[in-house]
Amino acid sequence: MTPTEVAPAKPAARWQNARIVDIVERTPHIKSFFLALPEPFVFRPGQHVDVRLTAPDGYRAMRSYSIASAPSPGAAIEIAIDLLKTGEVSPFFHEVAAIGDEIELRGPLGGHFVWSPGDASPVLLLGGGSGLVPLMSMARANQQAATPSPMALLLSARTWSEALYRDELIGFAERNNGFAVRFALTRANPQRSHDYARRVDAEMLRDVIALLPAAPQIVFVCGSNAFANGAADAALAAGIPRDRIRTERYGG
Repeated sequence: MTPTEVAPAKPAARWQNARIVDIVERTPHIKSFFLALPEPFVFRPGQHVDVRLTAPDGYRAMRSYSIASAPSPGAAIEIAIDLLKTGEVSPFFHEVAAIGDEIELRGPLGGHFVWSPGDASPVLLLGGGSGLVPLMSMARANQQAATPSPMALLLSARTWSEALYRDELIGFAERNNGFAVRFALTRANPQRSHDYARRVDAEMLRDVIALLPAAPQIVFVCGSNAFANGAADAALAAGIPRDRIRTERYGG
C-alpha cells in the first residue's frame, strides 16, 4: 500500500436474529447456548458478540458475551452464560430461553484479546470462572490445528463442579500434544494431586509455566476485575514481561 492509499473501512457488525439450536448445562450456574446465524461470520478466538433483548414495552437490555467455540465456517457459535440473579439478561437465558427461540445478536467484536494458531507461542491462559470462555475458544482452535502450539491453562473456580469445561480440558491434556491444564479451587480441596486449593499466586504460576517448553510469549488473563488484577500481578511476579500480558475483565 502506498502512502496515499487508504485501506477500505471494515463493515460494521450487523444485528441479526440468531436461533437457539441447543442448550447445554455446563455447571450449576453456567449454560451454553448454541446459536445458528442466518449470516455466518468469520471470527478469531477471543472475540465476543453483543446480545440484545427487547421487552414488550420497548425497553432494551444488551450484554456482551465471549464466543466459546472454535472458528468453523457456517457452524453455530457457542456462548456460555453465567446466571446472575440480579441481572437483566442472564436470568432470561437460564429461565426462559428455549431451543428454537430467536435472539438478536451482532458480531464479531473485539480485536485486542485474540489469538489464533500460528500466533505467538508458547501460550499461557489464566481464567477465573466464566472468564474461561474466550480462552476456551483459543484452546479449542489450537487443538484443531495441524500442529498445536504449546499451551498451558490455569483455571480458578470455587469448586470442582464449578470448573467450566473441566472434562473437555482434561481430555485435551490427555492427548499429549503440548496442552496442560491445572485447576485452582478456592472453596474446595482439589481432586487431582497436581491441582491447587488456593487463589492464584506467583508460586502457582511458576509451576504452571514450567509445564511449557519455554517461557510464554503471550499470556491471556480473563475473569472478574479482582481475578484479572490478581492474576496479572502474579504473572508479573512470576517474571512475565508486562507487554506479554493481555487482560479482559467483566463484572465487579
